[in-house]
Amino acid sequence: MRRWPRPGDTALVVLLLLPLAVALPRLGGLAGPPELWLTWVGRVTGILGLALMLLAGAVSCRVPGLDRPFGGLARLWRLHHGLGFAAFILVMLHALALGLAAVPASLDAAVATLFPPLSHGAVWLGWLAWAALVVFLAPTFDFFGQPHYQRWKRLHLVSAAALLLGLWHALLLAGEAWPWWLLGLAGLGAIAWRKGVAPRRRHAYRIEAVEPLARGVVELVLRPEGSGIRHEAGQFVYLSPLDESLANGRGEEHPYTIASAPSDGRLRIGIKDLGDASHALQTVAPESRVLIEGPHGEFFGRRFPERDMLWLGGGIGITPFVGGARDLATGAGPGGHVHLFYLAHDESRAYYGQDLEAIAERHAGFTFTTHFYRDLGPLTETFLREHCPDFTEREIYLCGPPAMNAHLQRLLAGQGVPASRIHSEVFDFL
Repeated sequence: MRRWPRPGDTALVVLLLLPLAVALPRLGGLAGPPELWLTWVGRVTGILGLALMLLAGAVSCRVPGLDRPFGGLARLWRLHHGLGFAAFILVMLHALALGLAAVPASLDAAVATLFPPLSHGAVWLGWLAWAALVVFLAPTFDFFGQPHYQRWKRLHLVSAAALLLGLWHALLLAGEAWPWWLLGLAGLGAIAWRKGVAPRRRHAYRIEAVEPLARGVVELVLRPEGSGIRHEAGQFVYLSPLDESLANGRGEEHPYTIASAPSDGRLRIGIKDLGDASHALQTVAPESRVLIEGPHGEFFGRRFPERDMLWLGGGIGITPFVGGARDLATGAGPGGHVHLFYLAHDESRAYYGQDLEAIAERHAGFTFTTHFYRDLGPLTETFLREHCPDFTEREIYLCGPPAMNAHLQRLLAGQGVPASRIHSEVFDFL
């Protein structure tokens, strides 16, 4: 996976350090007894912790196209999770350091510092923000196992209370309020957009057909009711079905990769039975409505466009490559040669195999190879080199189950392929 800093990363660092840079002249230095530098550490961790909280909220806005400076929405959500976790740790250190700084005076002084009279409202607002983090945000960090998808989303929404309370705490204590107003507008404004404005900007589609591909796998063919969306190969959307007969998932939004070419007048989305919502969609009613939000992602964004490409797809992770191959079949798509390896358990699970073979027969720049785990075991360097001798020189894209991706990452790294030329995308809790 590509690891160089993105323009969005630079913007986040600048915004993170802004309130600290403004406050530093008032914080003093580190020289002196331990209680002075513990006070300094407590204040710095508090500033950085709240800034991280607000930035985590800001990057959750999910505006189509805004994810590109960060390397796609999947990476942006990993940043969101990392920012939130770092904020949680720093806020804990903030309270601990300030309490320890008062211990040399007396234990009573330490308790009074942390738990002053109720008239010290700013401090108690900080404690309320801390409580909101613990109650609403900590369970989303997998401390107690992976949370249920909808419970996870509700907890994230309620955790906005921690941002509001923490911002109020800072505004009452900060000497310079403008950096906090700026970050507060970004963080809370993003949440307001996400929950208030974005749902009203979704595109309405009708399910024109539900085409079975294999046991537990269907392709939905969606017809726009209006102008529809414009997308690139490899992107994904959030789909919310409105079919009242669905046993699960009605009105819920879940991410699915687009399997149609950008020039296709219909959206085609491959869906595998992997949970309650995707199971219900296997029998969704034709002509029922769905709402589409997006597109998101930049799966086929390339750093070295002059390179040929190697695509390695398995499971329902084949769908971005199906969209890419269908794009090639229209005469569009990237230049150079593309070799797709379809990694499936057996022929019955290579549900797009016939379509891809037909495209390979018509398009000289596209080669298609199947690899069946039941017959050959895991993909090996020998098999790759036999069918694609120059695979280590190509730009490489992976999409499939986590175990498959991990195996391929190790295989490619073992052959000297730099991480900057290996690209993958996962949708966990998008």
